[in-house]
Amino acid sequence: MNKETVATERFLLEVPRNEVRLARSLLRKMGWIIRKPRKSGLQQALEDVEAGRVYEAKSIEDLMAQLDA
Repeated sequence: MNKETVATERFLLEVPRNEVRLARSLLRKMGWIIRKPRKSGLQQALEDVEAGRVYEAKSIEDLMAQLDA
């Protein structure tokens, strides 16, 4: 099995959420590689703050109880 070396190029493709399945299917059929970039911990934390998913402990005991849960 001899594989040819093919020059590739990387780019960002934005697809409407309701058409992601179709896009993935088409790209796979063409033999293209699909990778979803991972968010860093900082990006996730900033999104949590923006969405209001934060918790302020009332005391150190309250904080420790939340960490143990």
